[in-house]
Amino acid sequence: MNERIAPYEDKMQKSYNNLLDEFGSIRAGRANPHVLDQIRVDYYGAPTPLQSVANITVPEARMIVIQPWEASMVKVIEKAILVSDLGINPTNDGKVIRLVFPELTEERSKDLTKDVKKKGENAKVAIRNIRRDANEKLKKLGKTEDVSEDEIKDLETQVQKLTDKYIAKVDDAIADKTKEIMTV
Repeated sequence: MNERIAPYEDKMQKSYNNLLDEFGSIRAGRANPHVLDQIRVDYYGAPTPLQSVANITVPEARMIVIQPWEASMVKVIEKAILVSDLGINPTNDGKVIRLVFPELTEERSKDLTKDVKKKGENAKVAIRNIRRDANEKLKKLGKTEDVSEDEIKDLETQVQKLTDKYIAKVDDAIADKTKEIMTV
C-alpha cells in the first residue's frame, strides 16, 4: 500500500467502523447489550457511559438485566433509558433494571431494514467522498510535485480498488444486519 493512499484507507475504515457501531445500536428484537452503548447517566455530575456504572447481562434472548454497582443509581439509569430513543420501558425491583424486548412486528422489521439500508447508503456516500478527495489530491500532486502521470493513474487505480473493497464490505454488513432483523 502506497503511503500516499494509506490515510484514505484509514478514513474509509473509520466510515465502515462507524456504520458497524450504528448497526450495533439498532435493536433487532433480540436483546443486544450494544443498544445501550450510547446511553449516558449522570454519575456525580458527570455524564458517564452506562457500562461504567452497572453490570449488563443478557440472561434470555429477549431480556437485558442492568445491575448498578450502587443502589442509588437505579432511578438515574431508569430515567436515562426512558429519555433515550430506545423505545423500551424499563422495569426495576429496586436492585436491578430489566429491559424486555418485544417481538418485532413485520412492519417494524421492514422499517428497521429501511433504516439499515439508509445508514449503509450514507456510509457508501462517505466512502465515495473520500475517494473523490483522494483523487483531487492526487491530481494536484501531479502539478505540484515531481510525480508522473502514470504514477498518478496507478494511485487512482489503487484508490478505486480500496473504494470497491469498502463498498463491498458495507454491502455485506447491510445484508447481514437485514438478515438478522428478518430472522428474529
